[in-house]
Amino acid sequence: MQFSKMPPIVQALVAILVIMAGIWDWRTRRIPNWLTLSSVILGIGLNAFLYQTAGVWLSLKGLGLALLIYFPLFLLRGMGAGDVKLMAALGAIVGWQNWLGILIVTSILGGIAALVVVILKGRFWKTLENIWFIGLSIRKREAPYASNPQLDVRSDQAMRLPHGVVIAFGTVAFLAAISVLDYS
Repeated sequence: MQFSKMPPIVQALVAILVIMAGIWDWRTRRIPNWLTLSSVILGIGLNAFLYQTAGVWLSLKGLGLALLIYFPLFLLRGMGAGDVKLMAALGAIVGWQNWLGILIVTSILGGIAALVVVILKGRFWKTLENIWFIGLSIRKREAPYASNPQLDVRSDQAMRLPHGVVIAFGTVAFLAAISVLDYS
């Protein structure tokens, strides 16, 4: 996959956004709308300024791809709305190709973090059962959270990981990786 070059101002904006969101999510388990929505507008505006019409399309494609992938997770109550809006804001700022890179790194780090938490809490086998249950529920075209509150991110019974923190680490790792790679 070829990543598009990001000017330093865009990389700085991305870093500030995810660090603020990560800290906020760690402390409050929420990511504020003012942060995500203003970042969407700033991302579209900045890309329009830098690349004119092509920049607007770059932003809209990144925003759209992020929503396409993350919104169903929200509907299935496996993800909070703030996480969806944060990833949409990132897509609007970095475009679809770089967003895919951020998604991949974030997914890997999130999987590792989730595995560590599950093992430390002694819930490995229960988590495997829940994964099996999710598969069966989807196969039956049922929402997994409807009959298992442990699978509803809104439930007190669910194990939660502040995904904004994982997004922050994944995004910073992606920015670090592309800064040392020659992707021209």
